[in-house]
Amino acid sequence: MKDVHKSQRLAADPEGFLYDSGVRVSMEAFMAGEGVPALEAAAAVRSASQAVDRLRSQGAGGRGLSAGALDVLARLSAAGGEGGDGLSIGELARAAGVSSRNVTGLVDTLERDGLVRRLQDPEDRRSVRVLITGAGQEWLEAFREPTRRAMSAVFHGFTEEDLARFRHLCLRLVENQRRIEEATRPVR
Repeated sequence: MKDVHKSQRLAADPEGFLYDSGVRVSMEAFMAGEGVPALEAAAAVRSASQAVDRLRSQGAGGRGLSAGALDVLARLSAAGGEGGDGLSIGELARAAGVSSRNVTGLVDTLERDGLVRRLQDPEDRRSVRVLITGAGQEWLEAFREPTRRAMSAVFHGFTEEDLARFRHLCLRLVENQRRIEEATRPVR
């Protein structure tokens, strides 16, 4: 299913809304005609995410940082840069909504590349703080303009209202997923 979007055949329905005819045909066969709009929307979200990721990685100039690593760098930069206190692994994990293990792996990669460094937390010897380095700040600065150009290109023709509505709809998906997870989480 991952490669479905590589050969997109976009068309417009009678209301003028775009759809991928290949996805529509395969989803209609799979779902026997019921529930197709939700699956088509999910496929479109995945295609859009892949398009944004491809542009982001091009803007990274071959540096190969994942979206997660970029998020960690941006959060550390916002936390005060190299002269600040940084953030703990737990704080980064909570802010990104991922596990501490996931963040530890991202920090390992960023530290190996010299973009962040770890320091013992002076308040809590069991905790480690992560700070962005000067090289990390420089990397973000160099990445800023290519990112702006890439996002301007990928969202070409979108109004600010379109972008706000799109953001809102995507975050509603996130909230629905969280609600479903909470409702199905076993009670301990």
